[in-house]
Amino acid sequence: MDRLADKALAALKPLPDHEMYGKVTKVLGLLVEIAGFGENLAIGAIVHLRPKTGKDVPCEVIGFRDGHALLMPFGTLEGIGLGCPAIIQRSEPVAMPDERWLGRVLNALGQPIDGKGPLTHGGTPIPLRNTAPPPHSRQRIGGKLDLGIRAVNTFLSTCKGQRMGIFSGSGVGKSVLLSMMARYTEADVSVIGLVGERGREVQEFLEDDLGPDGLARSVVIVATGDEPALMRRQAAYMTLAVSEYFRLQGRQVLCLIDSVTRFAMAQREIGLSAGEPPTSKGYPPTTFGELSRLLERAGPGGPGEGSITGLFSVLVEGDDTNEPISDAVRGIVDGHIVMEREIAERGRYPAINVLKSVSRSMPKCLNEEQNMLVTRAKQLVSRYEDMEELIRLGAYRKGSDREVDEAIARYPALEAFLAQDKDDHTTIEEAFAALGEALGIPYRGDPVPAPEMNDG
Repeated sequence: MDRLADKALAALKPLPDHEMYGKVTKVLGLLVEIAGFGENLAIGAIVHLRPKTGKDVPCEVIGFRDGHALLMPFGTLEGIGLGCPAIIQRSEPVAMPDERWLGRVLNALGQPIDGKGPLTHGGTPIPLRNTAPPPHSRQRIGGKLDLGIRAVNTFLSTCKGQRMGIFSGSGVGKSVLLSMMARYTEADVSVIGLVGERGREVQEFLEDDLGPDGLARSVVIVATGDEPALMRRQAAYMTLAVSEYFRLQGRQVLCLIDSVTRFAMAQREIGLSAGEPPTSKGYPPTTFGELSRLLERAGPGGPGEGSITGLFSVLVEGDDTNEPISDAVRGIVDGHIVMEREIAERGRYPAINVLKSVSRSMPKCLNEEQNMLVTRAKQLVSRYEDMEELIRLGAYRKGSDREVDEAIARYPALEAFLAQDKDDHTTIEEAFAALGEALGIPYRGDPVPAPEMNDG
């Protein structure tokens, strides 16, 4: 009974004990001004606008001007006019995740959209705009995390609690790569945020790419591209909040967001509507601060907690990996996976350029034999690509350089190693054995693994 009472109190805690009202004084596009709230509002507060007919419209406070609060809605403003009541919620927006959320598909407000009935809410409120754990109390990143993809498990080994960016232009295969990671990872739970996704692709992603087995141990949060900017931004916050809940339970969480670029675009819309000055490529200053706050929430937790391994896709505009959002994300995360259109065009998927990609946890998370194989493979790929034009033109003569000769001999096998069908699952040990075979170096499979990097 005590446990039930504690759960009830936890559920009631975030609810306001009374309501405060203001009224709408101006509506301009998607920007709403309200007055009559006194000093009871702050940035990020939730306000419900009440039309004469229809449901309340939830909004968020994004700024203040001339004594009025500026709001943006989570939905449409149909029925909202001058004088409409604005009900102010004094409580902080929170999510109430539960173990039974696994296998469910939610919107950015935490409401089910999969037709499987209502959600069961847990007893632990997680603030949607939570802060990252204090640096001095966080554990170090753990050992290798198997993501089931040969190119990533070898050339870009990822550790538990690491954050990686996946940089790709549109149509190069990043969504399929993320779905393979969600399906094949050894992490306990996958939390997937589809931010600004095309509506028609959501069901394809769930049924074809993720599949029933992948969905069964995942929570999917969806905000399609036609939804308001606040919903797209909130989807990213909800994804991290659900991930943090499972981290508190001591679980290893794989957090995937596709894409943080659309999160940044949503924040740009919000900032410009609030009157912020545009700076780099039209992005207001708050965009880059919000990116840091969002991505820093992933990573290891405190003692006794699990960790969140974050994989965040970045949709590079015009295939320019040096555009502002790419630059900002690259400076925050612990490594980057670069996918190139040229590689996809020649039919090799996933289209990862292993020479331009970096995992900052390497080489510490690999043992000596594994590091040797990766280093040798990179040397041969680099040597071949340096001489590629001469080789294709027939200007290179066999025997001129022993290293180039070996690169030419091994390159087809290495290309075949890097190619992987989306239904092909390869473990870390299988990947290194296949890499050794491509290099003509037998892989012994050292029984002594690389040391755990997590000393907590």
